[in-house]
Amino acid sequence: MPAIKYKVTLSDDEIQNLERLIHKGKSASRSHTRARSLLKAASGFQDQAIIEALDVSPSMVYKTRQRCVEEGPEAALKDRPRPGKAPKLTEKQAAHIIAVACSDAPEGHDHWTLRLLAGKVVELCYAESCSHETIRHLLKKHPKTLAEAGMVYSRGEL
Repeated sequence: MPAIKYKVTLSDDEIQNLERLIHKGKSASRSHTRARSLLKAASGFQDQAIIEALDVSPSMVYKTRQRCVEEGPEAALKDRPRPGKAPKLTEKQAAHIIAVACSDAPEGHDHWTLRLLAGKVVELCYAESCSHETIRHLLKKHPKTLAEAGMVYSRGEL
């Protein structure tokens, strides 16, 4: 048997909290699996036994043990924040574009289109470029605002 680098030891309160989390059934399944893994690790199970019992990857067991020892059981239960692409528009800029969408259409047009709004983003120097899909996602997130302004969003047009 290989030596376990990160030995999980839990207090009675921590064990009760983990068992409560498992039996409560209201949290993410990943958290449940990690809680089960921690309880088995604290009971002295080897990694291979935990892997087989829970049908998880070796890295999941190892990382859960490591995070529990280094940061505590609560940190081991949750996913770390994932890096993601920063939004193209700030909240203030997005609000302004929604306000523009609710205003009168530019001269020569009946209504604002996604492409016209994307062009407005570039015109206002909010971003170097902006696709109509970015605008579609933005408007899709704020249907109530558009409805309150009497706008109906469908098929890329307002």
